[in-house]
Amino acid sequence: MVAVQKKLSPEDMVARLLAGDLRMAARLITMAENRSEKIGEIMKLIYPYTGKSMIIGLTGAGGSGKSTLINWLIDEFRSREKTVGVLAVDPSSPFTGGALLGDRIRFQKHSLDDGVFLRSMGSRGYLGGLSRATSDVIRIMEGMGLDVILVETLGAGQDEVDIFHVAQTCILLLTPGMGDDIQAMKAGIMEIAHLIVLNKADLDNAESCLRNLEATLHLSSNECQEDWAPRIIPTVAAGERKGEIKGIKELVEAILEHQAYLRDGQNIET
Repeated sequence: MVAVQKKLSPEDMVARLLAGDLRMAARLITMAENRSEKIGEIMKLIYPYTGKSMIIGLTGAGGSGKSTLINWLIDEFRSREKTVGVLAVDPSSPFTGGALLGDRIRFQKHSLDDGVFLRSMGSRGYLGGLSRATSDVIRIMEGMGLDVILVETLGAGQDEVDIFHVAQTCILLLTPGMGDDIQAMKAGIMEIAHLIVLNKADLDNAESCLRNLEATLHLSSNECQEDWAPRIIPTVAAGERKGEIKGIKELVEAILEHQAYLRDGQNIET
């Protein structure tokens, strides 16, 4: 006789999520992506348990090294005994709507760490660098009790301003030699950035790029950021060993400083 599987109510599903059921978390994220008819009720049940995670958004053009940088950020946060969730929004397959790049490929070194939850999701043609379900997925990750949630956007560059609406701390990743400093000035992406990372800062023209960015920040004013002054952090994140990596600890310290600024001013949205 075949056992009949009990149909779970939204209350049951949320209870399992809050209890740390990773399979339920994955199931709820899939429901959010597919816009299940139950997802609205589920999100209402999760909402009271949100607001405690640090939500960090990373945006920048393709080839700037976002995924590599995230790998080292995970290492640094884990060394500080923080649990980490990573939501990587990928280009969608035109046939299935699914993500073309898998989380296990880019973040394989962390796939066996119980303190790290990885998820890729397709943009499904949604502009702005994020998926339509991104906000719900972040809330689900908050319901898991994760200390830090890193959100990586598409990598398309100039349209990636939606991250400002879902992340507390927005990081713009630039690299020298790709015209990123000029493009950032034109596109206004710098207006949403709380922190600017100049990755691959060991390249020959990094100093020139750094000076251009500093001059741009000096001339620009951002009404949205009140008295927080965006800063530029040079990093080198392409190595395989920690001894080859530079600027990651400084970046994490800057993230924590911005989070403290938000808490002190009660500017964190939940």
